[in-house]
Amino acid sequence: MDARDFRQVDVFGAEPLRGNPVAVVHDATGLADDELQRFARWTNLSETTFLLPPTDPAADYRVRIFTPAEELPFAGHPTLGTAHAWLEAGGRPARDDVVVQECGVGLVDVRRGERLAFAAPDLLRSGPPDDATLAQAVAALGVPREQVLRAAWIDNGPGWLGVHLPDAEAVLALRPDFVAMQGLELGVLGTHEGGGPADVEVRAFCPGFSVPEDPVTGSLNAGFAVWLQREGVLPASYVARQGTAMGRDGRVHVELDADGTTWVGGATETVLHGTAAL
Repeated sequence: MDARDFRQVDVFGAEPLRGNPVAVVHDATGLADDELQRFARWTNLSETTFLLPPTDPAADYRVRIFTPAEELPFAGHPTLGTAHAWLEAGGRPARDDVVVQECGVGLVDVRRGERLAFAAPDLLRSGPPDDATLAQAVAALGVPREQVLRAAWIDNGPGWLGVHLPDAEAVLALRPDFVAMQGLELGVLGTHEGGGPADVEVRAFCPGFSVPEDPVTGSLNAGFAVWLQREGVLPASYVARQGTAMGRDGRVHVELDADGTTWVGGATETVLHGTAAL
């Protein structure tokens, strides 16, 4: 087997080892799809990414993103973790302030600065769910229907259905039924009172990816921002906390620019660096 440069990066952690890890294989050239999926299943992380030369001349690199169960066209914490790993390994972007990633949804800008932040991609699916889908989501979450303030598809690749609950306490109290959730990837958001640890609390349930609950989720937070900022429910700048129910402590920084671009950022730190035998 070939030894390939490898990093494991903690993303969105408010402190070390409290975020969401992503495994990054730096050069996946020559590896078949089943080899990529087998390694992603073995790492047993919510995502594993594989760097490749870009096919679009506007991109700095190309990445393929795998859960333990399938490939995704886009995911958020893998985007930040991969950009971090690529830069740390000596990657030189064409533009000093932005790394351009090529992935399944196209080109995604990753802004450099105090922290890495990606530009939220457009939604592939939006609008309210039908009555049957909403009823399934409510049953899977185990909440009364009247607790759901609003719900919408916020799919930017992973297929998220977003559910807005009254407050952070309702989000943290959830004990979902993953069998009833079959076929849905659910994200839930509720607001913290002023002076809380963050502005909102988020949880992500994605059993279809062999990840019942994801610790900290960039794509979901991006989807919530695109939906709720533009409806005036969330402010132009806010911080989301995620992972609390799992003993993690994630912080996702969201900012809506004057030009309408939503930036989703957080801390990135390499925890493991070595080689992977593939």
